[in-house]
Formats: sequence, structure tokens, C-alpha cells
Amino acid sequence: MNELMKANYRGLLERVSNLLEQARRETVRRINTVIVQTYWEIGRLIVEEEQKGTERARYGEYLTQRLSKDLIRKFGRGFTERNLWAMKQFYLTYPKLHALRAELTWTHYRILMRVEDDLARQFYEIESIKNNWSTRELDRQINSLLFERLALSKDKKKVMELTKRGQIIEKPEDMVKDPYVLEFLGIPERHHYTESHLEQALIEHLQEFLLELGKGFTFVARQKRITIDNEHFYIDLVFYNRILRCLVLIDLKVGKFSPAHTGQMNFYLNFIKANEVMENENPPVGILLCTEADRSRIFVEYALGGLDNKIFVSKYKLYLPTKKELETEIKKETARLQLVSPKEPKSGKD
Repeated sequence: MNELMKANYRGLLERVSNLLEQARRETVRRINTVIVQTYWEIGRLIVEEEQKGTERARYGEYLTQRLSKDLIRKFGRGFTERNLWAMKQFYLTYPKLHALRAELTWTHYRILMRVEDDLARQFYEIESIKNNWSTRELDRQINSLLFERLALSKDKKKVMELTKRGQIIEKPEDMVKDPYVLEFLGIPERHHYTESHLEQALIEHLQEFLLELGKGFTFVARQKRITIDNEHFYIDLVFYNRILRCLVLIDLKVGKFSPAHTGQMNFYLNFIKANEVMENENPPVGILLCTEADRSRIFVEYALGGLDNKIFVSKYKLYLPTKKELETEIKKETARLQLVSPKEPKSGKD
């Protein structure tokens, strides 16, 4: 077989392989759609049958038990009472069949049904589809209260946009969270650790950290060295955000935020802006990640005031916050904003 024949064959093999892979994906998608619609129909039938009973609670319990036994005998173990209850709940949560999304699997919907708030559930549905989240990623984002964290500093109009369009990143402020949740590192909350240990842990869990950072982030460098007058300085972590087309510098701090951190980050940003930003890119952005114990908002406002560079100060948590904790954060943030007078300096976040 000469080289031309070999090249032709490789081309044929690639085209046939692509066709088969596409067919497999389409088959999986169609099977998933059928399964989701079938489980919705089973849930509808159970609910409608239960409503015929005069003593609905007792009849519903009897109906589920009997139906489970008969279906398991006929079709296998996929029809436990728990699964039938989930199908019933599926119909009650999503009463319109046409509203179901083909991109989401039955497992996605099982996880989504745990979200009681309708607006939050709509947000997670949209984000799952837009970001192609696996069920594991969806579960983690719900547990880390992503919707609540993004909605923390937004007004009602912005929150409604989240539920209809998902997270839209148009400016640096849109990509920043407060707090960042780093429970995947497995570091105990009160355990003694250094900034180097934290950095190493983030690199070892880079995939999870990119998911937590959010849309458009790609990893660029760790301990990036910059040299001025033969003196070396090191930036903890550098990422690039493809949506905003800018470099994002992250400095890790174990302890409270200090105005000195701002000066250091501003120094890094000025160097990167002058030496590494390409013609079609936007100015770099800095994020200072500090521990839970933070300063007052007015303190931060003064530290960031008057800067040309975009610098954000956020907390990080080593555990999953509860909804009650986030509600407390909202109250604290509201109180802080009320204390800021119009004459006080604007922060680099504006």
C-alpha cells in the first residue's frame, strides 16, 4: 500500500469513526429523552390515580407499595418505592411535559428536585445546559449554594435575570464571587496551613477550582515570576478569562485583608498591563482571596479607592456554607452598604 492509499484510508477511517461517534451520542440523547418522558408519565399516572382515593394519604401509600412490588417483579429493581416517589415528585415539580429539557438526564432532574426554591432551580437548569455540567458538577454547585452566592449582592432585577438567562459575564464584577467555597481541598476549617500549602492544594485540585472560579477561566501559571531591576517577584496564580479576554491574577492570603495587599496587587497589575497584555486583550484583573475573618466594607472601600486597576477582595471558605450563614452575610452586606456615605471614595470594584 503506497503513501497515497494509506492517507486515503486514514481519511476514510476518521470519517467513519466520527459518524459512529455522532450516532452513539445521538442514540444516548434519544434514550435519555425517552427515559425522562416515561418517568414523567409514570409520575402523572400515579398522581392522578391517588387523587381518586377518598383517603388519599393511606391510598397513596398502599398504591406505591403495591405498584413497586408488581413492577419490580415484571421489570426489575429500578422501581423501588423511593424511585416511584421521585417520579411522582417529578411530575408535581414539572407539571408541563414540554418544559423538560432534552439536555438533562433523569439523574440531573433527581438532583434539581432537591432545590425547593423555584427561581434557584431555574438558574441551575440553565447553567447545567449552558456549561454542560455533569451530575457531579451540578450536585456540587447546588451544595455550594452558587445561586445564593451570585445573588448575594444583586438587586431583584439582576436576580431575575439570573433565573432566566443564567450567569452573564459582561464585566469583571460579574465573574467575582464572595465567598469562594474551597471545600474540595479537604483542609479542616481550623487546621494550620500556609499560603504555599493552600496554593499547592489548589493546583492539585485544579479542575474543581476552575469550576468554582466559573465561566471562561483557563489556567496560565503558578508562581509567575516578574523581574524589575534584577529583583524577582512572584504572583501566586494566573488565569485567563476567555469571555472578558483578560488575565486574572490571584493572590492568596491566610489572614485578614490589609491595605498592603492592595499595593502589592496593584504593582503586579501595572507590570502585567505594561509588559504582557496583547493588543486585542483587556486590562488584567486582580483578586485577593483572604480568609473568613475580613475587615469592614468601608475599610476595603478606602483601601481600593482611587485605583485605576480592577482589584477585588473576596473571602474563601474551606467548608460548604449553610443557607442561614449566607442569609447572615446578606444582612451584614446590606448594613455595610447603608453605612457608606456618598462622599466616601469609590473602590476599584466600581
